Amino acid sequence: MIAAELIKRGAVHHRNRVAAIFGSAQWTYGEVNANANRLAHAVFDIGLRKGDRVAILLSNSIHSLEVDFALIKSGLVRVPINTRLATPEMARMIQETDAKLVLFSHEFLEKVEEMPLGDSVLKAMIGSAKPKNADIIDLDQIIPTMSIDEPEVEIHESDLVTLQYTSGTTGVLKAAMHTQETWAAIALNILTNIPVQSDDIMLHTAPLTHAAGTLVLPHWIRGAANAILPGFRPQEFLQAVSTLKPSTLNLVPTMIVMLLSQPNVRDYSFDSVRSIIYGAAPIPTETLRQGIALWGPKFVQYYGQTESPLILTVLAANDHDLTSDQGQQHLLSSGRVVPTARLKIVDEDNDTLKVGEIGEIAVQSSQNMVGYWQETELTAATMLPGGWIKTRDLGYLDDDGYVYLVDRKSDMIITGGFNVYPREIEDVLYRHPAILEAAAIGVPDETWGESIKAFVVLREGAAVTEDEIIDWCREQLAGYKRPKSVEFVVSLPKSPVDKVLRRVLREPYWENRPRKI
Repeated sequence: MIAAELIKRGAVHHRNRVAAIFGSAQWTYGEVNANANRLAHAVFDIGLRKGDRVAILLSNSIHSLEVDFALIKSGLVRVPINTRLATPEMARMIQETDAKLVLFSHEFLEKVEEMPLGDSVLKAMIGSAKPKNADIIDLDQIIPTMSIDEPEVEIHESDLVTLQYTSGTTGVLKAAMHTQETWAAIALNILTNIPVQSDDIMLHTAPLTHAAGTLVLPHWIRGAANAILPGFRPQEFLQAVSTLKPSTLNLVPTMIVMLLSQPNVRDYSFDSVRSIIYGAAPIPTETLRQGIALWGPKFVQYYGQTESPLILTVLAANDHDLTSDQGQQHLLSSGRVVPTARLKIVDEDNDTLKVGEIGEIAVQSSQNMVGYWQETELTAATMLPGGWIKTRDLGYLDDDGYVYLVDRKSDMIITGGFNVYPREIEDVLYRHPAILEAAAIGVPDETWGESIKAFVVLREGAAVTEDEIIDWCREQLAGYKRPKSVEFVVSLPKSPVDKVLRRVLREPYWENRPRKI
């Protein structure tokens, strides 16, 4: 199966249904598909051909769907750019992938103009504003003149669809390569493992250029609607839930924390919501308890990564059980491996470990990437024989097949010869009533190698001392796991998809040291 075929099929099967909602406007399946086809012809008209890379720099909007669909059906290769990156980082990604076109919305005009890309890279803007720079193509002037017919391009399963950049938590940029076949497998995997109904309205607020965007095509195939917000602002999100009455939400844990911290959160009804899908980072168990108490047993957790996107494991709604010891234990997990994937825990020699033993999670699935762009050695180190991928996540399996993520391999703290995983410290910190957000890292210690330092963001109006937080941890953690110091901060550094970046917190303490542990 190819992704381009799934897009065409959805357009034919659901032509007159509402496909997309942005602001007060709605578009049918037929309209979105016609706009995507016009855009595909426009991109060919300015000189691109199948296989060319296209860097896309877009905020969430209706263009998110149209651009993706146009490129996929044209055999062009998407290179999504994080909109929060610095201009030099964006330029590097464009140059590394030899992109022939930068396709952007008007709010990024200044950034694009600053990029030293040379004459070989075309720049085209889509949106309401008109570019003043003569070197920038105004697609809005070209698109209306183009045909609404499907682009006549022969597409194969092995054709590249996207070069999806990921830094994980390491800070090293690398682009995972996905094909028409793997991109279709991702969509069908989601349909298989998360219920999607034709009357669903999926409310998107996370960047559609990243993992959240993989949820669009499954809903398109089923005939559901994708409602799009330009970004995440807690009050605007709550208002959108109230007015749009979505059935499905996709949130990262940080967003759930922020929503629950809104003083008026109880004023907004979530009755229309059937599923609150969350993932991308571990969720504090206390946050999950608060969410279930307020909104009910609607939570569904997934685990996946850019190299093998949604979905590898699922913690279903009925697994979110607060009434039994076993249910509460399962809340600490990421659920069980889905029928469309295989999962094992391996040691440093890639040998499979036993139940309960902590090692690196490896996965095998039809949605696995085919490698990293121009990174032969990294691909070889990541991809094992038999189609397995090493995730760089540490975890273990229990007797019932539940997968427990312990932490990122790069974030593990070694203090006095003991391995300590930041997440278990952070779970304790999150249970403190004064703490809104928390992160734990290892800092240099002459005696222990590393000592544990906590960073905390307090709730509005809350007051607590460093000693009180350390005492709180003393009651719930072994001595070697307790923070030795606590720093109060206004916010924690986060990635474009709102993962807390512990490496950014670590850097000042390990700078200019020959060893980083």
